Amino acid sequence: MDIVISEEAVQWYKKELEISHKETLRFFVRYGGVGGHIPGFSLGINIEEPNVIHTSTTVNGIQFFIEEDDAWYFADKDLVISYDKEMDEPQFTYQ
Repeated sequence: MDIVISEEAVQWYKKELEISHKETLRFFVRYGGVGGHIPGFSLGINIEEPNVIHTSTTVNGIQFFIEEDDAWYFADKDLVISYDKEMDEPQFTYQ
């Protein structure tokens, strides 16, 4: 499993979360929400230090990661994060 994130999406996170270099941003599975890969679940985000990383990528000094506890949600799929200009938000795709 890989995390692939566009430069535009990185810039959105930096602006919206007021983060700069050397931050760590976790994607975690939460119950409820919309647009998830598995019905009834969606992704949440939090700025926090990693515990047990399943996968991560670093773009512009920001580490984006998923913990081992949340690996089940992705079922051997890559998380691809692009930026939707019309909605002005990140778009998640599971490939």
